Amino acid sequence: MDQKHRNGVSRREFMTTAVAAAGTIAIVPSHVLGAKKGSTPPSDTVNVAQIGCGGKGSSDCRYAEQAGGKIVALCDVDSRRASRTFKAYDKRAKIFKDFRKLFEKMGSDIDAVIVSTPDHMHARISLQAMQMGKGVYCQKPLTRTVAEARLMTQTAAKYKVATQMGIQGHSSGRHQSTGDFIRAGAIGTVREVHIWTDRSVKWWPQGMGAPAGKQTVPNGLDWDLWLGVAPQRDYHGSYLPFVWRGWVGFGTGALGDIGCHALDSPFVALGLGAPTSVKASCSEFNKISFPKWSIVEYKFPAVGDRPAVKLFWYDGGKRPPRPEELESGRKWGNNGKLYIGDKGKMLDGQIIPEAKRRAFGKPPIVLPRPGGHYSDWINACKGARKDGKPIVGGANFAYSGPLAEAVLAGNAALYYPGQELKWDSKKMTFSNKPEADVLLTSEYREGWKL
Repeated sequence: MDQKHRNGVSRREFMTTAVAAAGTIAIVPSHVLGAKKGSTPPSDTVNVAQIGCGGKGSSDCRYAEQAGGKIVALCDVDSRRASRTFKAYDKRAKIFKDFRKLFEKMGSDIDAVIVSTPDHMHARISLQAMQMGKGVYCQKPLTRTVAEARLMTQTAAKYKVATQMGIQGHSSGRHQSTGDFIRAGAIGTVREVHIWTDRSVKWWPQGMGAPAGKQTVPNGLDWDLWLGVAPQRDYHGSYLPFVWRGWVGFGTGALGDIGCHALDSPFVALGLGAPTSVKASCSEFNKISFPKWSIVEYKFPAVGDRPAVKLFWYDGGKRPPRPEELESGRKWGNNGKLYIGDKGKMLDGQIIPEAKRRAFGKPPIVLPRPGGHYSDWINACKGARKDGKPIVGGANFAYSGPLAEAVLAGNAALYYPGQELKWDSKKMTFSNKPEADVLLTSEYREGWKL
């Protein structure tokens, strides 16, 4: 079977659709759903709809409420998994199973939406919410594909809505602190970064074939709504909950799950942007579930005074050699970040060895620190201002969209192990392997297209 028919779309079809979609998203206009044209939320209240209420969604709505939001609607396709959250907001929030019904019934009553569903539904829900003029907080990795991430960035800019991706570490100040050390010359010029994670070894399975047989859908789960944009397939307990991360049709594997958290650090500290190429090695990849392990090499171009940077990603238990500077007996974790400069190294934001860290002291604060991760978003939804400027979440889609694109481009390299794919971000194409462009988008089920 050729590449076109195996992926369900040709490169020409993909590129035509991706370019056109930026200005014509096939979603119901907000005025049809009851939103008042040009309306803004009251300055003291942000009514929030939480979509996806089990797992991370349960804490997302709690933190948003603590930050000043008001949870007025909850939506989940699995009433069993969402039951605790439903109970916690009993009589305070209306409950829905289908997010489309929520938007239809409460379009004029909500100001913002939190999307905490599996990856494959992020774009479909978020795009509709933004076109309705709602602020959107979407969990990482923002989307399942590069084309969706690009469209999310463009749509947020078009509708001028408050956005934030769920990478809480971005607002902690740790990445900015690392950047301050590097700018102060703590380890000299950095040209290489290594990042590793223990996902998926202890978290969910990968490297599996398609499950055999058809199982009975559990009570409380609407399987058709759970599939959403994904092509039709029979229910099987191997797909959910949480373990959907390892399946190509629903998740983005270890790189997608942790990459937006981990690569956020060098993106902030070194001012990285779009890579110029990606290259991967991995265990056997059957294109059904992600490989058990992978190593991805990114190349980033020189910008200004900063030289070109190579970044290496490891998952599934792989990691770089132990740095010589790390003291004997000192543990280094199964998840970490190693910056290599021409005058030293930093491990997880600290100069190594410890004696060198103590001798260097603290660098001047150069990079600005974001505010609270959820509170910045809630305040941005209110239209709040600070120092005469509007509050903007540090991980807004203008920043996190390009970050997600870079991360997800690495997953495309898994399909061509050992081959360096040249990435042209502006044209959104692999310039030396255009047949790989089909991996940047997705096949959507009839009735669920973006």
